[in-house]
Amino acid sequence: MATVTERRSITDPVVLLVDARTPTERELIAAWAGEHHPGAEQLDHDDPGLGRRLERGDDPLVLPVRVTWLPRERDGDRSVRPADLLALTNPHRPWSRLQARIARREPDRVTVTAGEPAHAMDLRRRFRAEAGRPGGGGEALGAFVARQGHLACERAERAIIGDRYKVPRLVAEQITASKVFREKVAELATRLDRPYEEVLAEATDCLQEVAAVQSRLAIDAWRLVMRPLHANAWDVDVDVQSLERLRELNRRHALVFLPSHRSYADPLVLAQVLHDHDFPRNHVLGGANLSFWPIGPLGKRAGLIFIRRTFGDDPVYKLAVREYLAHLAAKRFNVEWYLEGGRTRTGKLRPPKYGLLHYLAQTLQDERVEDVILVPTSMVYDQLQEVGAMAAEQGGATKKGEGLGWLANYIRAQRTNVGRAQVRFGEPFSLRDALAEAGEGRARLEKVAFRICDGINRTTPLASTSFVTLALLGVRDRALTLEQVRRVITPLLEHVEAREIPGQVGELRRPAAVRRVLDALCEAGVAQCFDGGTEPVWQIAPGHHHVAAFYRNGALHHFVVRAIAELALLRAASADPPPQDPIAAATQDALALRDLLKFEFFFGPKERFLQELRAEMAHMDPDWERVPAARLLAGRRTLVADRALRSFVDAQLVVADQLAARDPREGFDRAAFLDTCLGVGRQMLLQGRLHGAESVSQELFASALQLAANRDLVDPGRDEVRVAREAWRDEVRDVVDRLARIGQLDSALLEGVLDDDAA
Repeated sequence: MATVTERRSITDPVVLLVDARTPTERELIAAWAGEHHPGAEQLDHDDPGLGRRLERGDDPLVLPVRVTWLPRERDGDRSVRPADLLALTNPHRPWSRLQARIARREPDRVTVTAGEPAHAMDLRRRFRAEAGRPGGGGEALGAFVARQGHLACERAERAIIGDRYKVPRLVAEQITASKVFREKVAELATRLDRPYEEVLAEATDCLQEVAAVQSRLAIDAWRLVMRPLHANAWDVDVDVQSLERLRELNRRHALVFLPSHRSYADPLVLAQVLHDHDFPRNHVLGGANLSFWPIGPLGKRAGLIFIRRTFGDDPVYKLAVREYLAHLAAKRFNVEWYLEGGRTRTGKLRPPKYGLLHYLAQTLQDERVEDVILVPTSMVYDQLQEVGAMAAEQGGATKKGEGLGWLANYIRAQRTNVGRAQVRFGEPFSLRDALAEAGEGRARLEKVAFRICDGINRTTPLASTSFVTLALLGVRDRALTLEQVRRVITPLLEHVEAREIPGQVGELRRPAAVRRVLDALCEAGVAQCFDGGTEPVWQIAPGHHHVAAFYRNGALHHFVVRAIAELALLRAASADPPPQDPIAAATQDALALRDLLKFEFFFGPKERFLQELRAEMAHMDPDWERVPAARLLAGRRTLVADRALRSFVDAQLVVADQLAARDPREGFDRAAFLDTCLGVGRQMLLQGRLHGAESVSQELFASALQLAANRDLVDPGRDEVRVAREAWRDEVRDVVDRLARIGQLDSALLEGVLDDDAA
């Protein structure tokens, strides 16, 4: 049986550190030892005398060994199958009474694995450094060496079973035994004026609560149990080339995957992608709301870390989470969490949460970890079954809690294939370098988080569903023929191709592909088709504008700079008197619009934004600096500002109007104010003062309120607050007016398209 140690030349005295659980495993290890290390001293890894043995003055080579069991090979694959689980067997650890028979009849399923050896003197030195104890420590030394041997065997086994089973062991024990952890507990106990042992016990309990205790069988069982939640719903398209580049980076650093969050299935789809490409499994940090049975108990053993939704007021729990994250990074275990803190309800990225990123940055500052690599990751779906529920929440519906009933309904909904899921990995970057580039100050983490979000957006591919809903929402409630839909989206396709925006929407140049997307939207209830006339026509189904906007919004970040350019050009073209320097005036106006939209979209640094703005102008006309602004707009085949930005600015208008109407000295209740905005927004929609139903959105109102708070317009104050609120309202009204004028220009262009079709 081939083993790692056969390739080593070991001449020093050897102590075999034996990790055997059954008599058969002991016999296999004894036979192997007789062949490779005859006469070697053997000690069980849990022998109480292990520490005393290693405290002697000699310096033997300690060689950890264990038996590795493999699943049966079927068609070149050694994965655990559902039949294995139904038979209540564990191919990674067969029943004791079956092991001897497997070893005789299926020798390819068993091997003795030796971990990387270490000299006793080196182990004693490392123990003293980690535990902070001057002497050997007897039992503590033995426990430390046993843990190190266990980890060495785990690393050696990955050469046999693959990187997908890279799982940590004895995590809580390693952390609580470390000198650094105990020093931090002592500091916290002093600060809280509590006994050290009491805080240590509580911190240990918190670590046991959050730490994922992984096993290979649990990983296989998790994949099989959770497969119905995602496997049938989408055909997964992954950027394999980027994944291979990440594999190289992973040899030196831990990777932190930070995906966009659109679906409950996001972690399952990404885990399947990593598993299929033999990539180490991520530790996924998620909310405790999903820790119900069976997801909680099984998920924790498969790498899910369930953390409390809020714990800012619990310093001991906060310490446990921070130390656990530092341990994973230091041991180069990959981590995954969702920077938005929850699924997007609008289809575009939500503002980031900074808590876990702060803990990770602190780990680097404390020199606990050399560096970690952040990986912006994009998850895009042609369709999602859960969008309807999320859209209803935007109108004020209460979010339904997760549980067994929810899980059963979700599995039923995921039985039907609804298109493609695209997984893309953005440009990875060093957290240490990003922090250094961000400088000092309160905005430091914000700059890093915005770089992540910008990276996600840049790698997000356009989905065909996004493109078609962008076209249908752009004509509001008007129905279009298939040819008219194609004519509306053709200029947008040309824009995408000219800008080299990622995606596979070029297929929409074929009528059959457009028809396929329209039919899929109709089947999902998002669009409706009337075919009782001379030819079929399509439009957004009544009451489904929020759902259509969800799909559209996933593509908008690719059009935002173009939309801002159009608005700035319109201001320059209609100014009275005309500005002396139209280009400078348009640039300043574009920066003001960027500030107005900074809580809706993620923009790069100011200079890069201006470069992108100039690039958009150049795409309109290579000679744009010498062409009048009015001519630049008039020469377009389509305009995007109204369809891209109107719903967001309309939502700002509702919030700005309501803030300006309040007494500046009146106290502020955020929840009550947002409820008021929902009611007023519905009224304004009925009155025709808002352009579309998708503007009446809890999440859009919350983002607008965040902008108001950033401008210091929310907290009560004196008359200057009233003046500032009115100034913001007037600014928003001006942008709404410009968007309406862009919409009129675009409608005229559209009429030309539709008239050409009618002719």
